[in-house]
Amino acid sequence: MPYELYIGDRMYSSWSLRGWLMLEKFAIPHRTHLVGLYSGTMAQDLAHLAPARLVPTLRTDQGLVIGESLAMAETLAEAFPTAGLWPVAADQRATARWLASEMVSGFSALRGDCPMQLSHVWQGFDPSEAVLADLARIEALFAHARSISGAQAGYLFGDYGLAEVFYTPVAARIVGYDLPVAPQTRSYCEMLLSDPAVLQWQAQAREVSYDPEPYAQDLARSPWPIT
Repeated sequence: MPYELYIGDRMYSSWSLRGWLMLEKFAIPHRTHLVGLYSGTMAQDLAHLAPARLVPTLRTDQGLVIGESLAMAETLAEAFPTAGLWPVAADQRATARWLASEMVSGFSALRGDCPMQLSHVWQGFDPSEAVLADLARIEALFAHARSISGAQAGYLFGDYGLAEVFYTPVAARIVGYDLPVAPQTRSYCEMLLSDPAVLQWQAQAREVSYDPEPYAQDLARSPWPIT
């Protein structure tokens, strides 16, 4: 039986995107199930997976239920040791885990002020000092990862891995709010968002409309720059 992934939404649910990329990008057979994140039925839809209560939630091919994205990532890396989820080199693997862990626990200003959306670019968004501090921290972590791996461009550790999975929604925030970052960071973000799997997810996200629109801003919009 394939793995089963329960997600809340494609347009706005950054954690759902992370969970899906863990399976999709590493060719792990899976089925995806939508739960009612915005319709108010999420608790009911996840009741058979208790004590899981958030998205994404994973049910393995053995029927084990796993909540929390980092636990999902480690479980999949153990089950598929040759798939390349984490880097092979121990120093790079430890650093990639550091980046993923800090993403899970940190950057509250960026996550709170700039909810992920994959529809358009907000024009004139004025980031707070806390958001700017989060961006500086993210860029420092990226620079550190490259110093460990030696990868001056492209993926942080040379090959696509879980670091990219965890930071793809960050890339969507940076692009979607036109946030100020260094050219290398912007290029990395655009590369992540140009991935065919992300474009597939985005296309499916755009098939759904919301009234009222979640997380609307009183700002002008410009088209999403990556197709």
